[in-house]
Amino acid sequence: MYTVKQLSEIAGVSVRTLHYYDEIGLLIPSSVGANGYRFYDDDNLLRLQQVLFYREMGLELLMIKEILDSPDFDLVAALNSHRTMLREKMKRLENLVGTIDSTILHLAGEVDMSKKKLFQGFSEEEQKYYERRARLEYGPENVNESVKRWNNYGKDKQAAILQEGGQIYLDLVSIMEAGKSAQSAETQAILDRWQQHLRYFYEPTLEILRGLGTLYNSSPEFIANFQQFHPDLPAFLEESITQYVDDLETAELERMLAEDEAGRLEDR
Repeated sequence: MYTVKQLSEIAGVSVRTLHYYDEIGLLIPSSVGANGYRFYDDDNLLRLQQVLFYREMGLELLMIKEILDSPDFDLVAALNSHRTMLREKMKRLENLVGTIDSTILHLAGEVDMSKKKLFQGFSEEEQKYYERRARLEYGPENVNESVKRWNNYGKDKQAAILQEGGQIYLDLVSIMEAGKSAQSAETQAILDRWQQHLRYFYEPTLEILRGLGTLYNSSPEFIANFQQFHPDLPAFLEESITQYVDDLETAELERMLAEDEAGRLEDR
């Protein structure tokens, strides 16, 4: 059996998040002590793992609950499906990251990149497939808006944006070398700038932010790039971004709980 604190440490989610999952019936403790303490068993751990997998895929909490509560749900089949999807996603992202790296060097004037290579990683069929999928998943307005944002910047603005992004990582290296932890206020303040910087391209959700933190320390291309700044930067990024997103998620859950409580008081 595990206490809520122990489960929080094992799974890497906040205690507040686990409390909220209990309130909405997504992850109900196996038992509750006379003192009100929640206790979780191994079945709870496996269910939480599924919750986190589906969250990584971008599903809403109530949709995840519906899937997991279905009498047809098969845990082994779900794990095999997650594994296949994650491998496909990793391969696709690694190809695209390589293209992004080459494009950045091209824009900086460090390499001469052919127009054809600008689209390496995208076959004509893949390009059409991913465009359709992005439009279905995020909506055509969101996809068009992301492209429009970048194209609306002039060349000087685009260069300044790229330079700003590089400076953020240099500042994180300085923080590391100064002995500050990934959880320090100084580090988290830099991540505020990082999140704001991403808005030049798109509106980053909590799922996107958390996914980037994982990708920065799992993708060989990202690891190689960030290690050019500092050998320990990939791991530092993942740890600091995880903390950053946990804090944002906790604040959002607290806001939601406060609204629920206010609604209950109004109904009395």
